Amino acid sequence: MTRLPVILILFCSLLVSGTSLLAGQPPRTRQKTASPSSAKHLVDACALLTSAEIEAVLGEPVKETKPSAQPASGMKVSQCLFVTPTPAKSVSLSLTSPAPSSRNSVREFWKNQFHAAQTAEDEKDKEEELPADRRAGANSEAERESEERKPRFIPGLGDEAYWVGSPIIGALYVLQGDSFLRISVGGVPTESARIEKSKALARAAIHGLSLRRRGL
Repeated sequence: MTRLPVILILFCSLLVSGTSLLAGQPPRTRQKTASPSSAKHLVDACALLTSAEIEAVLGEPVKETKPSAQPASGMKVSQCLFVTPTPAKSVSLSLTSPAPSSRNSVREFWKNQFHAAQTAEDEKDKEEELPADRRAGANSEAERESEERKPRFIPGLGDEAYWVGSPIIGALYVLQGDSFLRISVGGVPTESARIEKSKALARAAIHGLSLRRRGL
C-alpha cells in the first residue's frame, strides 16, 4: 500500500483553504529584515515573491496576500497565499525553516521523506508474499497508484527538488540550505505546464530568500 509523504499532509490544503478567506491585505514587495543575523529564522514567505514575478509566470498580478505561520516538530513554517484576480490561478508558497533550537531538523525531515527507500522495499516484500495470480492484479493497480504519487526528482533547482502529486494536483518542493520551499500553482490544467511554472516561481523565490537572508 502506497502512502503520500507526510509533507503533503502538512501543506496540501493551503491553496484550497486560503482562497476562501475574505480578509486580505495589499500585495507585498520584498521587505528588508531588521538584521541579517535574525533573518535566517524570521523570513516571511509573502516576501519571497513579487507581484511582477507572479504576473510574468501566470499572466495576472497579485491582488492580495494571505500570510500564516505555524510550528511543526522543531521547524517553523511560514505560509503565504498569493491571490490573483482569478482565484483559481492563485499561488501557494510555504517556507519551512529549522527552529533555533533544532538546526538540522529540516534536512533530517527532508531525508526521511525523499530518501527513505526502505518503506518501498518493505511494501515490495509484502507483495511478493501474495499468490502469483493475486500479485499480478495487485501489482497493476498498486504500481499505477505508486507512480502517480511517487516524488519525481527535478534537476537543476536548489540543492535538491521534487515534484509530488498526481496529474490533477501537485506541488514542487525545493531544498535550499537548511530550509525548503513548497510551491503550488492553481489554474493550470496540464501537469507539465504546472511543473514548469512552479519551477520558474521557485527560482524567483530562492532569489528572494537569498536577498532576505542577506538583509537586502
